Amino acid sequence: MFDLTNKNVIVTGATKGIGYGIAAVFATAGANVAVAARSLHDLDTAVAGLDGLGSGKIIGVSVDVADPRSCQAMAEAAVDAFGGIDVLCANAGIFPEAPLATMTPDDLATVLDVNVKGTVYSVQACLEALTRSGAGRVIITSSITGPVTGFPGWSHYGASKAAQLGFMRTAAIELAAKHITVNAILPGNILTEGLQEMGEDYIAGMARSIPAGTLGTPEDIGHLAAFLASDEARYLTGQSIVVDGGQILPESLDAVAG
Repeated sequence: MFDLTNKNVIVTGATKGIGYGIAAVFATAGANVAVAARSLHDLDTAVAGLDGLGSGKIIGVSVDVADPRSCQAMAEAAVDAFGGIDVLCANAGIFPEAPLATMTPDDLATVLDVNVKGTVYSVQACLEALTRSGAGRVIITSSITGPVTGFPGWSHYGASKAAQLGFMRTAAIELAAKHITVNAILPGNILTEGLQEMGEDYIAGMARSIPAGTLGTPEDIGHLAAFLASDEARYLTGQSIVVDGGQILPESLDAVAG
């Protein structure tokens, strides 16, 4: 475990799934963690679950990442509570299904507002505090879907996840002089509440297509985020790292049948 004691961290979309797993790893590593999400009820539950995992302070912050003013308020709340921001985990995202033939302008706009604009707005809001940190870290949760693979019904989601990587590369260049690194994690199929809702047959089918033979956990993503936030990762920026148990490697199911 990397020692993140006294690091001040914001994790957006942190009340469930991958975001909660990231927050749990940071909390266990001793960081102060601001759990940011829209639902006040979910925030209270998440904060209660994370409290006591480590030596750091845990707070909940209500945010709509698609609203730049809300993102600014989130950053201000973290600075008020912790004294600064060292790490932003821009994890908030949505993945509603919408086949291309029936996708509406609102369907597309909603996904892009949260997944793409929400990432940009979150970084902009935290930029001043990350600069003051002297070793700021931005960690974006993208996906294999879009940048590497595709899946029917999620063309708008895939486009948003690929767009995050385009943003990341230029942001990494612009922010390097401020000693801020910007990297992205590309999860494969991670066993979250969202995937569980898709049913056991879907989960079993996905597991059969993964060389590791199992879906990942939210904490698997959290451990990589902890590394990217650590002092040891200071020279790593502008990179997209796949965490998928080898899911994108086989040419077909025949390659993993044995």
